[in-house]
Amino acid sequence: MRWIVFLGILIPFLGTALGSACVFFMRRELRGGVQRALTGFAAGVMVAASVFSLLVPALEQSAGLGKLSFLPSAVGFALGILFLLLLDRVIPHLHMYAEKAEGPLRRAKKTTMMVFAVTLHNIPEGMAVGVVLAGLISGITEITVGGALALSIGIAIQNFPEGAIISMPLHAEGKSKGAAFLGGVLSGAVEPVGACLTVLFAGLFVPAMPYLLAFAAGAMIYVVVEELIPEMAAGEHSNIGVLTFSFGFILMMALDVALG
Repeated sequence: MRWIVFLGILIPFLGTALGSACVFFMRRELRGGVQRALTGFAAGVMVAASVFSLLVPALEQSAGLGKLSFLPSAVGFALGILFLLLLDRVIPHLHMYAEKAEGPLRRAKKTTMMVFAVTLHNIPEGMAVGVVLAGLISGITEITVGGALALSIGIAIQNFPEGAIISMPLHAEGKSKGAAFLGGVLSGAVEPVGACLTVLFAGLFVPAMPYLLAFAAGAMIYVVVEELIPEMAAGEHSNIGVLTFSFGFILMMALDVALG
């Protein structure tokens, strides 16, 4: 079981690191259309992960409540939305195509604010991985080894473009390739830290697991709706974001069903 937990935590972080390493092999900053395509793909993966890896197990665990089985998931989902709304207000960050930063310390460098933005929406991803692994350790039957690894792999896949989207602009604005790579990697460091903390306290979370799974789902959906969808639709009209969103959703759904 330990190696499964280790892999579950490590795999998403490796996705960010590998994406950040693109700065060593690609000479120019990613074009707008490519960034929109990658953002749409990441959004599709996150939505599918929220539904199939988090909300469905949460509803299954609450089945004993009968007609009120939706209640823990509804409460947890709403709390996840509110939690990310709070973080959105207190963490300084800049969205990809925005000119005005959000949160405090708005005079920080643009690239620094972009790193904060990616870090912000890595928080719910780390929570999601940690909660699922905590459920696996606790022996909750609705969470399988395959399902936990599917979530980790899916998040790693969508972390790959995020790492590139951070490291390459950092290099384009004057940082060395090594420093840009490190910035991209650090933007994803919050994921394994959050997952490890959740796993360490796994035993405490068992009674509230349906709420926590739905909480992570709500936090991830907040990021998709508030950040990723506007970014994939920015600029000239294009259907590339919708197409890659669909591909990301289908891929994550297939991983969850095939491995779960």
